[in-house]
Amino acid sequence: MSRRLVVLDVVGLTPRLLAHMPRLRGVADGGFRAELGTVLPAVTCSVQSTFLTGEPPSGHGIVGNGWYFRELGEVLLWRQHNALVGGEKLWQAARRAEPGYTVANVCWWYAMGADVDWTVTPRPVYHADGRKEPDCYTDPPELHDALTGRLGTFPLFTYWGPTAGLPSSRWICQAAEQILADVSPDLTLVYVPHLDYDLQRYGPSSPQAAAAAAELDTVLGPLLDAARARDATVVVLSEYGITDVSRPVDVNRLLRAEGLLRVHTQAGMEYLDPWTSRAFAVADHQVAHVYVRDPADVPTVAKLCAGLPGVAEVLDAEGKAAHGLDHPRAGELVLVAEPDAWFTYYYWLDDARAPDFARLVEIHRKPGYDPAELFFDPAAPGAAKRRAGIALARKKLGMRYLMSAVGLDAGARAVRGSHGRLPTDPADAPVLLCSDPAAARERIAATEVKELLLELAGLTRGGGADADGPGEDS
Repeated sequence: MSRRLVVLDVVGLTPRLLAHMPRLRGVADGGFRAELGTVLPAVTCSVQSTFLTGEPPSGHGIVGNGWYFRELGEVLLWRQHNALVGGEKLWQAARRAEPGYTVANVCWWYAMGADVDWTVTPRPVYHADGRKEPDCYTDPPELHDALTGRLGTFPLFTYWGPTAGLPSSRWICQAAEQILADVSPDLTLVYVPHLDYDLQRYGPSSPQAAAAAAELDTVLGPLLDAARARDATVVVLSEYGITDVSRPVDVNRLLRAEGLLRVHTQAGMEYLDPWTSRAFAVADHQVAHVYVRDPADVPTVAKLCAGLPGVAEVLDAEGKAAHGLDHPRAGELVLVAEPDAWFTYYYWLDDARAPDFARLVEIHRKPGYDPAELFFDPAAPGAAKRRAGIALARKKLGMRYLMSAVGLDAGARAVRGSHGRLPTDPADAPVLLCSDPAAARERIAATEVKELLLELAGLTRGGGADADGPGEDS
């Protein structure tokens, strides 16, 4: 008979932040704490997929939070279907050992279509008139009303965007508590995003970061109590640590200035044209995949990127293989930023020609990650808030609206934290906490987390951790 597990993915958790989180530290008081090696890129979708499959990105195929889908000719970020993740999942391995093993996924990524028993994941309602309303997807469907009836509508606008904050993490933790109480899964996966927000806004060494850690610790307390009441082993882990940054790096503007990136124009707005571009980058925090159409151009593009201030490494085929990132979805080149730098997705040279989605919280239309979505336009925050208020009023009246609130000047805006590189300081690296001392170790690789969880569940024989495999920091 397996032992019950509750696994909390507390985004951005590091030893530095644990100093402000006594409830989380208490998890390891009777168990253990270990350094957690991550993978490149150290971003949510890639690392979570490694935790659940035991494979580096070269095995599971999740080379970032998004990539260029060559078969579609489109850059797509934040897809949700589990079929994108290759390899055997944790729960599939568990069911080989124990048929009928039950699993709840509360907001871990690639949740939709996963063969688990209970699923909860953010999913807005997109109305025919263009309105977007907060909501979530659940499976089974009746779980939706059971959760929202007790907890209210999922607070989507505090999950991401300028108003992102504690309410979304509180709702997720309370949903997990309810699922534990109602159906008591063998494995409960819980994704807790709160530390992502102020650490990117203000940096991990800021007073705001310490305050965010302390307030999240309070929210986590009832969930930890609920897990203990059910005699569940608790595992707390993080995908990456966020570090201080100050320099945006405009890769796509360089490629455009060199005649390699092309755009097309509609209604006076410029759109990236991946079909005709010889090279373009998909920016993802401190990592950027550069897609090069003609292999003959790769050396030229590599040399250009290597000379761009803020670029620390340009990984070619050999470099990608060394980091476990050699998958067909990856760019021909992968750039890694300097420790204090991060990559923008910007490709236009004149803000007057920027597409309208550039000023919106629009994670599915931008061809790269945009941390500016966490801020009201810093050039005119009051005006941005007023525009947002007018847009909300139009929304309530059933009128079309444009939530234009995001600034376009990366140099002026206050992005102070980022991630994606492999960590250099253990104080800012991921960490794993566990309430069960039986599997204690000082360090574990991301590729070993799956086997550790199976061991903690009593579904495999215990064993020591091996050295880090390809793609993990060492």
